[in-house]
Amino acid sequence: MCELNAVLVTGNERQLIMESVTRMVNNDGKIELTGIFGDKKYVTGFIKEVDFSKGETIITQNS
Repeated sequence: MCELNAVLVTGNERQLIMESVTRMVNNDGKIELTGIFGDKKYVTGFIKEVDFSKGETIITQNS
């Protein structure tokens, strides 16, 4: 199974939002993250990059 870490990037700062994300749904700037055990988090922003080799997705709050 492929899981990703969701990282929020603001300026030069990186903040880990959630580990082991298995599902991401983007609803007009509100992203629903679902973890491996079904736990959910919501973050306002945009998916900038998904990098499977690093195992992370980058979320920014500006487009």
